[in-house]
Amino acid sequence: MDQQKQKILIVDDEKGLRLGTKRLLEKEGFEVVAAENGTEGIAFGTSIEFDAAIIDMKMPDFDGIMVLKEIIKKYPNTACFIATAYASYDTAIESARVGAFSYIPKPFSPEELLLQINKGLEKRELNIQKEQWRKEREERLLEVAYEKTRLNTIINSISDGVLVINKNGEAVLYNPSALKFLVLKSITIEEYIIDKLPEKLAEQVNNFLKSSEYLKRSLTVQIHMKDNDLVVEATSSPVPAPDGSLAGVAIVIKNITELKKLEFLKSQFVSMVSHELKAPVAAVYGFLKLISDKSMNLSPEKQDEFIDRSIIRLDSLLKMVNDLLDISRMEMKTTQREIIELNLPDIINNILELFQLEINKKNIKIILNAALSTPSLSGDQDEITRLFTNLISNGIKYNKQDGSLNIKIEKIDDYLVTEIKDSGIGMKSVERNKLFHEFYRVKNEFTKDISGTGLGLSIVKRIIDSYAGKIEVDSEFGKGTSFRIFLPVIKNSQKNNKETLTNMQLA
Repeated sequence: MDQQKQKILIVDDEKGLRLGTKRLLEKEGFEVVAAENGTEGIAFGTSIEFDAAIIDMKMPDFDGIMVLKEIIKKYPNTACFIATAYASYDTAIESARVGAFSYIPKPFSPEELLLQINKGLEKRELNIQKEQWRKEREERLLEVAYEKTRLNTIINSISDGVLVINKNGEAVLYNPSALKFLVLKSITIEEYIIDKLPEKLAEQVNNFLKSSEYLKRSLTVQIHMKDNDLVVEATSSPVPAPDGSLAGVAIVIKNITELKKLEFLKSQFVSMVSHELKAPVAAVYGFLKLISDKSMNLSPEKQDEFIDRSIIRLDSLLKMVNDLLDISRMEMKTTQREIIELNLPDIINNILELFQLEINKKNIKIILNAALSTPSLSGDQDEITRLFTNLISNGIKYNKQDGSLNIKIEKIDDYLVTEIKDSGIGMKSVERNKLFHEFYRVKNEFTKDISGTGLGLSIVKRIIDSYAGKIEVDSEFGKGTSFRIFLPVIKNSQKNNKETLTNMQLA
């Protein structure tokens, strides 16, 4: 197929120059239309789009600047030239300001004319290509979908979901995370995607596409995906075109499932703390009100009883606050540790001596079984002492009268395993599953008179986890409970480097 000829318009009232220029350009392969005055020039130049126009400055009806303005107004990409024998600086400036590509003084040679014409046509072609690229980018953003491999690699490696939609509601870019977080099997480029989005996100995108008031805003919405526990946060931002209009919408999707769980746990924790702190404070406040109320005529013995009960309540409150501070320090990882070699049987013997009075009251039989060659632990003495103090304390508090407490220490593989088995009230399976939750306490007819903060076993679990250990629980309601604590033992290489562990701060 023959290539379409480029069209050139000549507007000149000098017949000889007009026809001579026309013949010259036709020989060069151009399709030429000639107008003998400004009126014809405007009529021809605005009826169809010419690739170039050569316009005489001085004509009897309209001057060249007027003709130039009318042609440029209708077809801004036409390469227009002002030709005149009355060249001046002012006319050159004026023609360039209006939109002329170049200013050609008369008389001009064929070579000079062709040189200028070819330069103008090249510039016109560049402008047309630029305009086409701009329109395509504004209208569809499809070039984003076919970006270089490097850009695609970057987008695909982002852990957050990325989805770009053009102003027609079609998908032009996405990554695998977007499919995962939006629970979609697939997305096709140029597919109308809004109907596939969750209702809240679709509404958010439509706000951008239907209203200009969102052009300079970003909108965020949290979505609980149906049929699973996934919670995502989708932030939609406008993609502006060069002229300031909307080209599309870019959506970033974050997985906030764990964050929402933490928020729920935090709210639940604050609620539990408030409840647990309120009871002892209210009790002490009530006792003090009774004591200070002269109309009650309380005997000194009764006042002493209320004071003693207040002290017990405040002791419980102080212990709870200390436990909460310990949990906070563990969460923030600001606990100061002095890591040394520890003899676990010695630590447990010291704890048993501390509880000797309670042991005697219940007449509990203590059996401690530990070999003389029991290996050492590497740990902080205060933390390990607290760990086993909580467990042994529970083994005594929740034990039966004339019961037993068996403690066995043995090495299994790379762990020092301590079993603490009591003959107490035991637990049901439902209770055992919640045992290490903050403020959880087993509630039944056997525990109603036993005090506690419900934080001890939570602290135990956190300490064991911080040493890369583990804890197992076996319990039968009415027959007793057994805890098995696994803590790593010191290997020979660790013993030789014991001094390097001392006074170490764990951040």
